[in-house]
Parts: sequence; structure tokens; C-alpha cells
Amino acid sequence: TMESPILVTTFCLIFCLRAVWGIGVDPSLKIDFLTDLELGESTVGVLQVPGLHNGSKAFLFQGMEKSSIATAEQFFQKLRNEHEFTILVTLKQIQLNSGVILSIHHLDKRYLELESSGHRNEIRLHYHSGSKQTQTEVFPYILADDKWHRLSLAISASHLILHVDCNKIYERVVEKPSMDFPLGTTFWLGQRNYAHGYFKGIMQDVQLLVMPQGFITQCPDLNRTCPTCNDFHGLVQKIMELQDILAKTSAKLSNAEQRMNKLDHCYCEKTCTMKGTTYQESESWTDGCKNCTCMNGTIQCEALACSFPDCPSKSAPAFVDGKCCKECKCDEMHKLFLLGKCNKTFIHFTELYLKPFNFPVGHDFCSVRHNCMENSVCQNLNDRAVCICQDGFRALREDNAYCEDIDECAEGHHYCRENTMCVNIPGSFMCICKAGYLRIDDYSCTEHDECITNQHNCDKNALCFNTVGGHNCVCNPGYTGNGTTCKAFCKNGCRNGGTCIASNVCACPPGFTGPSCETDIDECSDGFVQCDNRANCINLPGWYHCECRDGYHDNGMFSPNGESCEDIDECSTGRHSCANDTICFNLDGGYDCRCPHGKNCTGDCIHNEKVKHNGQIWVLDNDRCSVCSCQNGFVMCRRMVCDCENPTVDLFCCPECDLRVTSQCLHQNGEILYNSGDTWVQNCQQCRCLKGEVDCWPLPCPDLECEFSMLPENECCPRCVTDPCQADTIRNNIMKTCLDEMHVVRFTGSSWIKHGTECTLCQCKSCCEEKKETKKTQEK
Repeated sequence: TMESPILVTTFCLIFCLRAVWGIGVDPSLKIDFLTDLELGESTVGVLQVPGLHNGSKAFLFQGMEKSSIATAEQFFQKLRNEHEFTILVTLKQIQLNSGVILSIHHLDKRYLELESSGHRNEIRLHYHSGSKQTQTEVFPYILADDKWHRLSLAISASHLILHVDCNKIYERVVEKPSMDFPLGTTFWLGQRNYAHGYFKGIMQDVQLLVMPQGFITQCPDLNRTCPTCNDFHGLVQKIMELQDILAKTSAKLSNAEQRMNKLDHCYCEKTCTMKGTTYQESESWTDGCKNCTCMNGTIQCEALACSFPDCPSKSAPAFVDGKCCKECKCDEMHKLFLLGKCNKTFIHFTELYLKPFNFPVGHDFCSVRHNCMENSVCQNLNDRAVCICQDGFRALREDNAYCEDIDECAEGHHYCRENTMCVNIPGSFMCICKAGYLRIDDYSCTEHDECITNQHNCDKNALCFNTVGGHNCVCNPGYTGNGTTCKAFCKNGCRNGGTCIASNVCACPPGFTGPSCETDIDECSDGFVQCDNRANCINLPGWYHCECRDGYHDNGMFSPNGESCEDIDECSTGRHSCANDTICFNLDGGYDCRCPHGKNCTGDCIHNEKVKHNGQIWVLDNDRCSVCSCQNGFVMCRRMVCDCENPTVDLFCCPECDLRVTSQCLHQNGEILYNSGDTWVQNCQQCRCLKGEVDCWPLPCPDLECEFSMLPENECCPRCVTDPCQADTIRNNIMKTCLDEMHVVRFTGSSWIKHGTECTLCQCKSCCEEKKETKKTQEK
């Protein structure tokens, strides 16, 4: 149809126009840190200096004594939960400085940090993506060269574009950064925190634009992508939401239609039920001495209204069996006559039958006849039967034939004491103990000690203290928490993924040891690992890796002990350094440069496509600390030997020779002091102290030549897996989709809460499974 191309074209036009309009930046979308922070001459460690241009202020960040700078919450409101923004900065960084340009973090979690390392000549982006570890992207580039550069980093969902001096240097697809900043998040300019990552140099126009393709404000002539990655993700998300709404609406409509179809075949009438009898709407009936009516499905009753009867002489008002109101009855001297005739309440009799009837003593009048109803009991007197209300009931009429319950609780006619609650029951009441109390007798309760009876919810590492009506829980010394949940507290913390299991006791993950799990176990030197003779054991923080030796490569089976390493034919693949006058012969794990018979060979080498003469020594172009030599056709490279006794020793390559106090570094936790040249591991990063500056970069992990990998818990490097459903990395392939329980199409990589639940998270993965009965592979 024509609608889809028109719709896509319309969206592209909107997003492209939005990018063009972005050149004129809306102030609400812009954070100008140097201006908003009001830096000036009074800011310690910061000095205003001339910049690349005169359009804005420039500041020199100098030395180790500049003041720390943190932003207010208003800055984060513009950036929080945004997925499309650009970092812009114009800078001039001194050589060999490794410093942080800007950093946004909360406690130890770096949400967004841009860093330039002059030690390793690379730009680094640290960010939080929702996973446990901080993600790091490394861009090899010399930025710290004491020259002016304009840098922009555009982030659009999972798409990164790095420009330097209006040239696109890198473009990558990464994990989607999370901008869900908690309260208390801080921003730092020119440093990571109070004591680390100091930037040395000049910065100008440090801005953050919450808009797509913000780099065009710095370089208006650059090409613009339409739509951006975030725009496309937004379109996909909107389509999925519309599909979700459509599916739910269709399901509700179908359910409503089914219910309406059922209602067409039935007639619903409101009724009332009392004592097993069903009454229709508006129907009235008498229940004892009450008139009741069914009104709107509810029973409404009220006592009968009785009028006092006007009786003629020789008659008097009296209750009649089955009647709630008094009626006129024949009466003669207040005696009952068995014979005679009563006409209109008068008795006509002859003298013969005038004698009153005398019942014998002990006659059971109740067994002959009485009119006592429910909650009323019959009692014999000498000459008649009378009704008496049961205990806890009161009479509704004078003859006690009808009685109603007395609410002792409401009227205060009970004996419940403190710490109890009165509950009315038919004919009586009950005293219920309040929460946290135990019964003494029918009317009294005493305090319940949950601590003694072990009926508390305190943690096993907490103390229970009984209180009035309850208890309090307090964690034992060495533990922290609210009492119901207590966790062990280790003063120095547990490093490298260790868990504090008792006061100052860490349970270390495999591969680490020490009181704080600070020591890596060298599985290679300690003999825990036996790699194949074609592989070398490489110790890594927390684990090891059997890496194929020079001259070998993995055959794709990825055997953990290196058995899958096989020989590389350097001769056929051109991975040798034999010059043209020698012949390459492949050997197991290497090669040999042989001179043809009868020919005098020079023994020269080929290195980086350049001829090196036999015996020649040179320094690598990209590593001034490595020296290479050509020896009979073979290139041998090694690190420069450091002679600290030599006054001209290169301290950059030999930082261990720099013994000045000013060249020492403080560990990130502020407890350990390192000398220049020392290295250590911190949070899966290799850190180095160089002339008083700490530089950290991601640990080098083995190159995995596999399609699927996963990062085991408490490890720093991923491992290969064969099952794609176990892999951590899920590629967002819109060509592969899932059908959820509501028949909504979900794209690969998307997550949602299962319909009808609150705690079940579903995820669409690009996985495959093999059906055994058909041997056919289908997508999940």
C-alpha cells in the first residue's frame, strides 16, 4: 500500500527538520557547564585564560590543588532518562596527562564519564548500561598533545559517534547507556572525584545538548543521519506499544462481546434471602414482630407499630398467640373460664358453669400451650405459663414472648479489661486479646513476649527486645540493617566480587584470596592449571586463560586447556619476516628463514612492510618503550631495559625509577600509597601510577573468536558459549521477532512484563532450539 512509504517519509522529514532546527539550540535543552558553574578567579585551581576563540570564556585547569566542582540537581533534570544527547568540548590538554573531562556518578557507579589518557593515547567513555559492571569504550586517539581540539561525542540510544576537529573518528553500536540518575548524583568537571583523574590543560565550551545530532552546533557542515538511532528505536517502540494496545483492546472487546451474548439469554433480578426463604424485589413480609421489605437487594426491617386497643367492659387488652400487638380478650374477675360463650368480648354463661377451673399443683402449662418465640423460654407458674427472655436478651413486648439481643459492648455492659477488645455475640460477648498479648482468663490478657517464645521476625544475626504490644529487632555488632534483615559488615569491604558473610569476614569468589579478597590467585604459577604444550597459561584477575603460543591459533573448538590450538602456517599466510632473498619453511609453532643452496643471503627482515637490515635495532613508532632488532631474518622485540642508575633513564618507560614523593599515587579507596610505575587491579580495570597520576583502563581480555559469549558472575572477561540463549549479548535484529502471550509482535532484544502479572519479566532473544522429533531448527 501507499500508506507505509508516506508514513516513513513523514517521520524522516520530521526528524530531519528537528535536527536542522537543532542548530539554534533551545536553552532548555542545553547545559553550559563553564557558564552555569560560574567559574572565575576565585575558583581554586582554575584560571581564566584566552581560548581558541573569543566567543566564550576558557579556563586553565592546573595542578593537583584545584577545587572539586559538583552540579546541582537542576542539571540532571534535563538529562535524566534521556537517550539522545551530545557532549561538546573544546580543549587543549598537556602531553602525557591522563584526566577526566567530565564525570557523572553516584557513589562508586559511573553513569557517564569522558576521559582522555595521554599515557596510552586513547579516549575512553565509561557508562552504566544497567548491568553490574561499568561499560568502557576505548577509542585510540592522541588528544593530549598540547594542541587545540574540538571534540564531540553523540549518543543516540545504542549508537555512538565520536568527532574530533569535525572529523568522524569512530562510530560504534554499544550497550544502551542508562540515564536513570538516582538522587544524590554528582557532576565533576576536570576530575573524577575529590582526588582522582585530574585534567591538566584548557577547556572551553563544555556543553551537553539534549537533542539529536548535537555535533552540528560545533560543525554545521557535517552530514546528518535521518532518522537517528534513537528516533528509529522510538518508532519501533511506538509501533510495539500500538500493537500491544491493539491486542489488549481486542481481547477486552472479545471478552465483552462474550459476556454480552450471555446476558442476552438471562434476566437478572435482585432478590433477598432470609432464613432460607427468597423474596422478590419490593416484596414485604413479617419476621416475628418486625415488618421486612426487600429493597434493591437489601433487607430492611423495622419493629411493628402497635396501637393500644379500646376494649369494652368485661374485656381487657392482652397478647394473643402468634400476635405481636395486644387485642381485647374476655375477662371476668381476672379468671379463666373453660365453659361459657364469649360474644363480642363478653362471656355468656349459666350459673352452673360459673365455677372457675382449679388446676392441680405442678400442672405443666408450658407443655399444653405457650406463645414464647425464639430467644424466649416458657416458665410454669401456679395458674399459668409465662415467657422469660434468655440471658443477654431483652423483651420486645410486655409478655416477653419476643426478645432481641443486647449489645453489651456498645452499651458498656461488659467486663473486658485493658489489652482486650469486646466483641458482641448472640446473648453475650467475648473479650479478644489485642495483638501481642496472651489470655489470662475470659476477661483479661497480659503482654506477650515474642522474644522468649521465639515468635518474632528478627534476623538470626539480630537481638530481639520485647516492647508493649510488640518487639524491636537490632542487628548484632558487626552487622547492618533494620533488624529483620541484617547483613554482615566488613570494615575494609570485600573486593573483586567477594561477599561479607560475618563481621570482617569475606567469602572470596574463585580466583581470589586474602582478608578482603584483594589478592589474585595465580593459577598458572601455583600449579592449579595445566595448559597444553601448544598454549601458555595467562593469569588474569580471578581466573586464567590458556592462550595459544606464538605460531598457533585456536581451531574453533575453544578448549579451556588449549588442546584446540593448532599450528599456523606463517609461510602460506604471509605472517613471517623473511626477506626476499630467503625462503620461508613452516615449522610446528613457527617458521624458519632458509637461504637457498649456493646463495649468499643478507639475513634482512621485513617489518611493517619495511626492510630492516640484519643486526639493525629500532624503536617502535607507536611504542617508544619497545626495542626491536633484526637477527638473521627474524624480528625480535622486547621492552626497554630500565637502568635506574642511569641519570638519563626515560622515566616514562621506567616509572619505577621515579622515586619522588610527588610522583606517588593514592589508591581509589584512599588507603594505599603506590610508587610511580606500580600497577594494580580495581573493578576489572588495570590501573597504573605514573608521575603522581592514576590511569586505569579495561583489563585486556583474550580475543574470543566465537559468535556467542557470556560474562560469568564475579569475572571480568567473557567466555565462549555454544548455546546462544546463554549469551549475554543480544543483537537487536528487527528481522527476528517473538510473538508474546497476547499475540503481540516483539523485536529481538526487547523486554516486557507478562500480561496479568507484576513480577514476570519476558525477553525476546535471537535464539534457536532444535526439535528432536523433526530435526528442524526454528526460532523461539
